Amino acid sequence: MRVTVIGSGYVGLVAGACLAETGNHVVCADRDPGKIAGLNKGVLPIYEPGLAPLVARNAAAGRLQFSTDVDDAVRHGDVIFIAVGTPPGEDGSADLQHVLDVATTIGRHLDRFKVVVTKSTVPVGTAEKVRTAIRAVTSGDFAVASNPEFLKEGAAIDDFMKPDRVVLGVDDPRAEELLRELYSPFVRSGSPILFMDIPSAEVTKYAANAMLATRISFMNQIADLCERVGADVFAVRQGIASDSRIGSAFLFPGPGYGGSCFPKDVKALVHTARGAGMAPDLFEAVESVNDRQKQVMFNKLQQLVGDVSGKRIAVWGLAFKAGTDDMRESPAVSLVEALLAAGATVHAHDPEAMTVARGIWGDRVRFANDPYAAVDGADALCVVTEWLVYRTPDFARVKALLRAPVIVDGRNLYEPGRLVRLGFRYAGIGRPATHPEHSEGPPGKRGGSV
Repeated sequence: MRVTVIGSGYVGLVAGACLAETGNHVVCADRDPGKIAGLNKGVLPIYEPGLAPLVARNAAAGRLQFSTDVDDAVRHGDVIFIAVGTPPGEDGSADLQHVLDVATTIGRHLDRFKVVVTKSTVPVGTAEKVRTAIRAVTSGDFAVASNPEFLKEGAAIDDFMKPDRVVLGVDDPRAEELLRELYSPFVRSGSPILFMDIPSAEVTKYAANAMLATRISFMNQIADLCERVGADVFAVRQGIASDSRIGSAFLFPGPGYGGSCFPKDVKALVHTARGAGMAPDLFEAVESVNDRQKQVMFNKLQQLVGDVSGKRIAVWGLAFKAGTDDMRESPAVSLVEALLAAGATVHAHDPEAMTVARGIWGDRVRFANDPYAAVDGADALCVVTEWLVYRTPDFARVKALLRAPVIVDGRNLYEPGRLVRLGFRYAGIGRPATHPEHSEGPPGKRGGSV
């Protein structure tokens, strides 16, 4: 099938590469000449595990092309995915300017029946606005559909190639037929293609992300309660996650959620709900809890070391999660900005996000080539992102390099009792510094990972 993807950012690039992998002829179009020039040279604008070889393989086979000629790309595709950005406005609403600009371009170059699919995360009613924008400039034949993405950064290739489900909002049987054919290779193992009306598909994306964000904020509040009453959130999580009605996913307390989806989508859902005459109390609470949670690591650090002015603080992890270089809404940004504002100097390391971080802070932050170089001479270490490289460090070396043996563990990567026995002053999220069940014991009987 001939497929066009307009927008070669995270969603568009992953979708284009994966659709090419199943034999389709895909053109990824973008107005950014630097991005397209880089892609044609094999230089990707984002880091995502497995994406670079997938792009290279399909480009070499001639199934995946990159172009700045959006007009020609429109003419190419039988199915056209709109995958451009929808940044939040000041009121939290999704900015649809780029989506509707693309829709107008599609209408002007419509030369035969096409299915136009909104792949960007967009509020309910967007497909109708896309339809109206196209119809305003053409009398040609087309259908509009909604296909929200459910990709986890760091695992996007697997999520696209082996999805839990494919959600498709359609109102034209021709669109349903084409999209069923396009997605059938990805659901051979039995995952469903869920066809539904377009507004339901649009709401599904926001509902899914808001549910996951709610679980994170819920668990962060439970962690706060645990600290106040002397409980251990690790044990509490096990206790509730074992309930089949609840399960274990997204119940890890931490420094707050970030990235390109949860913060933006919760804000957009709040805006949509208000516009529908609804009081979005729960959604607003989820957002409020997360905003407060992003200050927790700084507060814990102050409790351990006092005034941070003039102190050097090491930060491990800058991306909002492991497996990506995405720093949008990252808890590390909140922490580093708070440290700099308080007069601290920051030495930071991240396996993939250093280039992005330099673009944010320039020489306001010192960037280290390896984790131990960041720690050398620091007054404390803050672990913000759960990269594997940080999970089992040489604690003796870390202690020797630090001026003071202080660790604030924002991801609960380390076992508190062990760190205390090694001579560290330690703070996790929702866990006491010492607890009898956290002493070293037989494998499988320890309170946490080390």
